[in-house]
Amino acid sequence: MVDSRKRYLPKIGANYLYVIISVALVLFLMGFFGAAVVQTNDLIGHFKEQVNIIVELEDAAATNELNQFREMILESAYLKDSSLQFISKEQGATMLNEALGEDLLRADLPNPLYNVFIFNVKSAYLVEDSLSQIRKSLLHFSFVSDVYYQESLINELARNFERIGYLAFGVSIFFVIIAVVLMHNTIRLALYSNRFLIKNMELVGASWQFISRPYLLKSMLYGLMSSGIAIAALSLLLWFLTKEVEQISLIESVWKIILLFIGLIFIGVLITTLSTYYVVNKYLKMRVDDLY
Repeated sequence: MVDSRKRYLPKIGANYLYVIISVALVLFLMGFFGAAVVQTNDLIGHFKEQVNIIVELEDAAATNELNQFREMILESAYLKDSSLQFISKEQGATMLNEALGEDLLRADLPNPLYNVFIFNVKSAYLVEDSLSQIRKSLLHFSFVSDVYYQESLINELARNFERIGYLAFGVSIFFVIIAVVLMHNTIRLALYSNRFLIKNMELVGASWQFISRPYLLKSMLYGLMSSGIAIAALSLLLWFLTKEVEQISLIESVWKIILLFIGLIFIGVLITTLSTYYVVNKYLKMRVDDLY
């Protein structure tokens, strides 16, 4: 039985490199798209947190009132870390002159600008309801003249982010289908040269389970090797991107990336194994004449 088993082991070694590289490439592309989706969500949050909230202050506001107001904002849950800054009306005039390249405030004219606090909120609070509540809470202070932000920009960002979410979901479904088809066809082509061997093993009395087992074991091994190559290549690419692109940071997404890698291993092993099982059983069900 041992000799017979060795004799009929599947000889797909000549095609194994093609299978491994092809499946690894598909898994790499899947992983890259998955990482892009993860990073896109982080980038969306980053862009949301760049929207300025501007609080205009009355000139009559006392220093101790402004200090208390500053502390209140610093202790709030919605404030993005290190984003709060105070700009006096004099600083505002200087910045305006530098931006426009001319002295807009002559000596005989009063400064029409306000002292302002400018800050950013965390991405979770950049929705109309939350911003409205923040605005109301700040206007409660008598020395606050007004609180404003680009409401039209907020609404436009919300619509665009929603469109991006739907698009990413649709593309991901399409990409998964394409990936499954490509990996299945790769396995099918690799086993095509073994169709007569598979059928001959059945004709000499080997059970379907005996015939399928070595193919399935090798397909699982190939799936692991392919996913390992894909993960290694993807890790190098992500490392390079984090070094070259300042906006990309994987620190907050590390667990998502780990789950993505685990998913690639699972998909690589599952699809190669199921495809191999399907193809082997297909040849076993065929008549000898149909193999030609």
